[in-house]
Amino acid sequence: MSGRLFVIGLGPGNPDQVTPEAINAVAAATEFFGYGPYLDRLTLLPGQVRHASDNREELSRAKAALTRAAEGIDVAVVSGGDPGVFAMAAAVCEAIDAGPVAWREIELVVVPGVTAMLAVAARAGAPLGHDFCAISLSDNLKPWPLVERRLDAAARAGFVIALYNPISRARPWQLGKAFELLRRALPGSVPVIFGRAAGRPDERIEVVSLADAAAARADMATCVIIGSVETRIVERPGKPALVYSPRFASEAAR
Repeated sequence: MSGRLFVIGLGPGNPDQVTPEAINAVAAATEFFGYGPYLDRLTLLPGQVRHASDNREELSRAKAALTRAAEGIDVAVVSGGDPGVFAMAAAVCEAIDAGPVAWREIELVVVPGVTAMLAVAARAGAPLGHDFCAISLSDNLKPWPLVERRLDAAARAGFVIALYNPISRARPWQLGKAFELLRRALPGSVPVIFGRAAGRPDERIEVVSLADAAAARADMATCVIIGSVETRIVERPGKPALVYSPRFASEAAR
């Protein structure tokens, strides 16, 4: 008899944003696989075992977890944010798709979580209030020209764009290139939100214009949201401005 495999989203980092379903899944599992900093967010009980790995070892991590689940162990793979958004749920499904028949018989439970763009949007107002998309700037699994085509198409179609994996030591130039491309498709007045560590003690939320957006404002803990031509800023005396995208499209956008 096989065990279960939980793929758990732990949210953006604020313990209050971990769902009751995720808490119950953690309590039900015996072994935990994940990126070390995500596993560090868990308070494990005696008898619960952690297997930490690097953040670029998603597929091998998924295979290791599936192997243990097939042996009858209740296993959890943990992700930050939501496991289905640029995270471990897709890696687990990919491993099952290409793996042995026994892996298809494992009970798989994907537990959703609050993803970064939702946490950042909530802190800024409602920038995702109308149509939006999410794009990862990482070119580890897709070519950079494809990223550029998608950015250009999304901007010209009027989508608000949430950028994941905006910058890293290995990829210090791509966010700057993305801003250059977006400036060719959008007015410089479009608001850009840099949301770092939303909901955590070291949170930093900054709103600037696209004309003034600089890659140096971001790191790998940042989710960047670029507004559309419809996105508005509401200034409030003594309080942070609100950024929101109206629920309707104006005649100019049609």
